[in-house]
Amino acid sequence: MTFDGERARDLDRRHVFHSWSAQALVDPLPIASAEGATFTDHEGRRYLDFASQLVNVNIGYQHPKLVAAIQEQAATLCTVGPGFANDARSEAARLIAELAPGDLNRVFFTNGGAEATENALRMARLATGRHKVLAAYRSYHGATAGAITATGDPRRWANEPGVPGVVHYWGPYLYRSAFHATTPEEETERALQHLRDLIMVEGAGTVAAIILETVVGTNGVLVPPPGYLAGVRAICDEYGIVMIADEVMAGFGRAGEWFAVDHWGVTPDLITFAKGVNSGYVPLGGVIINDAIAVAFQRRAYPGGLTYSGHPLACASAVASIGIFREEGVIEHARALGTDVIGPELAKIAERHPSVGEVRGLGVFWAVELVRDRATREPLVPFNATGADAAPMAAFTAACRERGLWPFTHFNRTHVVPPCTIGERDLRDGLAILDEALTVADRYCTG
Repeated sequence: MTFDGERARDLDRRHVFHSWSAQALVDPLPIASAEGATFTDHEGRRYLDFASQLVNVNIGYQHPKLVAAIQEQAATLCTVGPGFANDARSEAARLIAELAPGDLNRVFFTNGGAEATENALRMARLATGRHKVLAAYRSYHGATAGAITATGDPRRWANEPGVPGVVHYWGPYLYRSAFHATTPEEETERALQHLRDLIMVEGAGTVAAIILETVVGTNGVLVPPPGYLAGVRAICDEYGIVMIADEVMAGFGRAGEWFAVDHWGVTPDLITFAKGVNSGYVPLGGVIINDAIAVAFQRRAYPGGLTYSGHPLACASAVASIGIFREEGVIEHARALGTDVIGPELAKIAERHPSVGEVRGLGVFWAVELVRDRATREPLVPFNATGADAAPMAAFTAACRERGLWPFTHFNRTHVVPPCTIGERDLRDGLAILDEALTVADRYCTG
């Protein structure tokens, strides 16, 4: 069955209900094909994808080995329930557990990141017998009931009241420090003290888990300052709290390591993953579980499950993806792109544009924070801006797309998050387009 672009758009608008959208206002671009780091519309217009769709196409589009693995599995066994064992699921679990740090030796498979969050929270609560969860304000953990309650950004608001027991805290963000810190060391010290104070007033004996994005994703690509993650680990150990690292976006090469926690040598109790594990070729996510929590369910049933948990097609794609990462040096490539290309080029771009307040990131996971005034750090658009207030960012986005670059923007930031496999030439071409488009943002500067 084939459709032209107009037919696809017409049927979409008639019958598809879109997420996070006012249905009468959404007008999605029909995509005809994709390859590597680009996708093409039905008019033949090619876009360099600096968003990796939803920061999940880490391995790039249409990797032939990954496509072949899915086809091979489909020819052998398309589906089987989670109560059975099968080689794709078993091998995927083994490989993921081997990549995870410390004693995280078991994997509970889900269909995506939100379900991973839900089950990680459930495991922590049941294992500890406590009910409260501490989650950061600058965070996104998914759109299901518990995950959206844990989420700190404004997408939570319309879904309230949420699941009881979630308490939000301020994580580190030196550029806009909630703690009036002036150095990374101060930010770490004060952010950890803030957590301790919150645990004190909430009651340490009531707190089951602290959940955090190892590197905050959509809400700013916030790389934790030195000592912060180790400090959270120490707090969790002191009070018997489960440390949950949300690696849905940061994991599988995005931060230049298998898992972002590897940068800091910290071992959480649970790791949630999805996205880059198989680049979204088939829906897949999961929770990696340490031995202590796994033991809690040795003699009592874990009260949760999913019809498609460990789906063979998804698990076969994960096995193939991990093999490709290793064979093609994707982790090393992503790390080098961050240190040798993205970081240095963004620093030069920042010098040229008064609208750039800060650049930050690692691996293939970067943010460019846009401001009206560098001295005051006034954001280019207000927090959670809509309509006319969001016009400067809309103009910048349009300038990128007109030049063949598909950006990832959120609030007053554009993120540089292309596939981890992007070639250096394409990457430099994309950064050059970004450089040009920022002249549009510069027009709104007042400082």
